[in-house]
Amino acid sequence: MGEIKIGVGTVIYQNGKMLLGYRLSKHGHGFWAFPGGHVEMGETPEEAAIRETLEETALTIRTVEKLSFTNDFYENGTQYITLFFKAISWTGEVENLEPEKCERWEWFSPDEVPAPLFLPIRTLTNEGYSF
Repeated sequence: MGEIKIGVGTVIYQNGKMLLGYRLSKHGHGFWAFPGGHVEMGETPEEAAIRETLEETALTIRTVEKLSFTNDFYENGTQYITLFFKAISWTGEVENLEPEKCERWEWFSPDEVPAPLFLPIRTLTNEGYSF
């Protein structure tokens, strides 16, 4: 039997475009995703979204807003609850700080979202969220 994990994803907009990274890590390899990762013991989901974004992109988020969550099942038996946040206030320039996990970060217009999208983002849009 698998396990349940808690993840976060942070939606960041700049000039009407959103930030997505092309994943290289084992989990979600070859898919486009928001900055994010796992909630660590002792931190809030908001803190995890802020920390993961900084670790991956060098962007410093001051404020996030709760958006939604998804419940996804993966072929390896893992279940992920992914909590999505929107960055309200942030500073910095995007850098790829984890090139072993992400090939590149790019800004995309909501009407030009790349494919394939990471499973939690597909679930989010299938449940009615639009960018």
